Amino acid sequence: MSSFKIKGGLKLKGEIIPQGAKNEALQVLCAPLLTAEPVTIHNIPNIVDVNKLIELIGDLGCVVEKLGVGSYRFTAKSIDTKFLETAEYKKKAAALRGSVMLLGPILARFGKASIPKPGGDKIGRRKLDTHFIGFQNLGAKFKYEAEDNLFHIDASHLKGSYMLLDEASVTGTANILMAAVLAKGVTTIYNAACEPYLQQLCAMLNRMGAKISGIGSNLLLIEGVEKLGGTEHTILPDMIEIGSFIGLAAMTQSEITIKDCHLSMLGIIPEIFRRLGIKMEFRGDDIYVPAQERYEIETFIDGSILTIADSPWPGFTPDLISIVLVVAIQAKGTVLIHQKMFESRLFFVDKLIDMGAQIILNDPHRATVIGLDRKNPLRGIKMSSPDIRAGVALLIAALSASGESEISNVEQIDRGYQDIEGRLKKLGAQIERIDWAHT
Repeated sequence: MSSFKIKGGLKLKGEIIPQGAKNEALQVLCAPLLTAEPVTIHNIPNIVDVNKLIELIGDLGCVVEKLGVGSYRFTAKSIDTKFLETAEYKKKAAALRGSVMLLGPILARFGKASIPKPGGDKIGRRKLDTHFIGFQNLGAKFKYEAEDNLFHIDASHLKGSYMLLDEASVTGTANILMAAVLAKGVTTIYNAACEPYLQQLCAMLNRMGAKISGIGSNLLLIEGVEKLGGTEHTILPDMIEIGSFIGLAAMTQSEITIKDCHLSMLGIIPEIFRRLGIKMEFRGDDIYVPAQERYEIETFIDGSILTIADSPWPGFTPDLISIVLVVAIQAKGTVLIHQKMFESRLFFVDKLIDMGAQIILNDPHRATVIGLDRKNPLRGIKMSSPDIRAGVALLIAALSASGESEISNVEQIDRGYQDIEGRLKKLGAQIERIDWAHT
């Protein structure tokens, strides 16, 4: 177990480079399993969840070569599908939600797979029905063995079909897509997710020889091909990190430049922070956030309280809801935060209330934040990180608070943010990691 000790109330300054996108990495890293030819991927973030997935891919028999910082070559010439039935695979895959993304490529290329119920954040039930119904639509047959907690899937005769997804699931769309590229005939996926990360996966697969059209829309058309080849791919910068750094600058009254943001791929994210009163300048592909003493939340045109809610792309990503909530604490004005897509992500607000925030938790999905307008600083406390995004939200709160804070269970933060304390120290933050195993 590790903790962060943070001395808050300091103004930060400097440049920061966002890591490669975690959510894209968990998709595109599985694509090399679709081909026997080498696939090179750049800008891979060095974070726990991604490293665990790379390890699993290697365990399956894929040759993994590290070419440099964030760059790997994957050659899946020989894959041992029997590894999927081992206790080691079951243990590793169950600890990583991203392991479910191995299914589509393995089913497409080898015709069968098994996987335990994946793990991940404790942010409410995250069903896998979309994945399995999609595979069934392609002709796969599966059964769940309660005794060994494994899903067994037979996909020896995948055939293209029309399907309307029950939800615009990002991982579900990606998984079905990777299974469909090698299926016979044409597959149509309606209500498909269309996030930039999924657009990246589609472009990558097309470079490998797939025939996917409708990229960027919610209607994907996939014409199955006999086989795929190798390619080279670069992962986008992480939009969640970019949003987190905008929020950090505002809360700590800091002047920060976020480098190489791929602005065209950020969608509505900058606009949502602008509605909170945060000033930004776009300089080429960089975002410059000036030091702001105060910022004021907009109201709707009729004067009613602003509501910020998450929704599938091109709506506002659920992964930034906790960051927006924290940023609103020191704003002037009131905002209703509505977390629609997961039912337990707002339960960390009790820690913010302990720090002095004025927040009303209306129900598991909605919280009203009454901005303090800098009249009172938050105060440092001891707290624990419940999940990746709440952990970083609490970290931002701690960096803005007066006094010292301690955040335990920072392994949750490590799952999604690469060397976060090292990068924040370069901006002038006073943050120290304490490894309790060695104290």
